[in-house]
Amino acid sequence: MFDFHCHSIFSDGELIPAELLRRVRVLGYEAVAITDHADHSNIDFIIPRIIAAARALNQLSETRLIPGIELTHVPPPMIPELVQRARLLGAEIVVVHGETLVEPVAPGTNLAAIKAGADILAHPGLISPEEVKLAAEKGVFLELSGRKGHCLSNGHVASLARKFEAPLVINSDGHAPGDFLSAELAFRVGLGAGLSPEEVKRLYEKARERFLSPA
Repeated sequence: MFDFHCHSIFSDGELIPAELLRRVRVLGYEAVAITDHADHSNIDFIIPRIIAAARALNQLSETRLIPGIELTHVPPPMIPELVQRARLLGAEIVVVHGETLVEPVAPGTNLAAIKAGADILAHPGLISPEEVKLAAEKGVFLELSGRKGHCLSNGHVASLARKFEAPLVINSDGHAPGDFLSAELAFRVGLGAGLSPEEVKRLYEKARERFLSPA
């Protein structure tokens, strides 16, 4: 079990990295990425702090903490530069806050994130077939969200991902202690999106190979 989209006190989450890591460890996670919300104003503040936490905590934790970032409500033309900057700062997983149904995310964000080569496009809402096809070609993972509101388009995303063989990942988008998914609940999120049990299993295998396999 793993989750590549969570938030700490460095954006709008409730937990410091140590407590977040401990809580998902109790749930049996092998890895978790902290991907706090960022734009130009705070990206160079957040990433070094998550890296510092990971370096310290990973020495003793059986659950690996992965430093990441979620570029959030960034104007689409600025996304490519910030994706590159996040990687230069040391983010191991770059998430872009997609065009969810429940927030006024700028149109064009999904396409810009895919073209920029983000690792994960979070809660991409009513993403177009053309965008899903491009995500498949570029290896950008599309998120099935466990978070209230964002999850409303999971079925749409899963259906198009199946059609175009785009990679999927199930994430909690956790902000608070009660948000993190158990393995059973995460599996049910996949089933609820219309995937078969075998498809959910393959989803996790592909995500593990991409984000957790040794370099």
